[in-house]
Amino acid sequence: MTTPSLPPIAENLQRVRERMQAAARRAGRDPAHITLVAVTKTHPRAYIDAALAAGHLDFGENRPEEAYAKFVEQTTPAGSPSPRLHLIGPIQSRKAKIAYACHPALIHSIDRLKIARKLSNLAQANGRALDALLEVNISGEASKHGFAADQLRQVLPEILALPGLRIHGLMTIPPLDPNPEAARPFFAALRSLRDELALAYPQADWSHLSMGMSHDFEVAIEEGATIIRVGSAIFGPRQR
Repeated sequence: MTTPSLPPIAENLQRVRERMQAAARRAGRDPAHITLVAVTKTHPRAYIDAALAAGHLDFGENRPEEAYAKFVEQTTPAGSPSPRLHLIGPIQSRKAKIAYACHPALIHSIDRLKIARKLSNLAQANGRALDALLEVNISGEASKHGFAADQLRQVLPEILALPGLRIHGLMTIPPLDPNPEAARPFFAALRSLRDELALAYPQADWSHLSMGMSHDFEVAIEEGATIIRVGSAIFGPRQR
């Protein structure tokens, strides 16, 4: 049995970066202020190593157990820099320990007070603090995870007071639509909410907006995204 060949990961990364730069220029922004998270969910560790070899460091995984298998149990090749793991999917309470054990650089998906408390307690018990974003269900879709805007306003003082979490901004996933422009009002709404919260809670860090995926990241950048999460445009379709 032959091993399937890897997609042209280095070339795909370069194309995505060029599109990022063009979108940033259209918005009058510095491309250096936008982080590309390469989403490797369902893809094997070989894809990560190929991206590392191309100079890419930030990777996103949806499931903590899959992230642990690929980023903790498997080691980085000698001479390669260490990857930075972003947990971008919802975290169940029973998966909080393994999420913590992944040593994520950033958790994008704090979507309820219970998981915020649990992760904070885990981090505090180990003398650490976790860097995180708050996921907002900006569209109000029943199928989406995340705080409703009014709900977030209510619980935010308690979340910001948790000693084991450092909040750095907001994340959202807009309704799925093949037209990238359909996502624009939702990205703009998240930016507006972030600006409102930054005025109300200036003691917190509101520097990041994680929004935009393979089909709409250019619109997200035009609307203020500081982190985009791109999978298929780099690695091809999901493998399962």
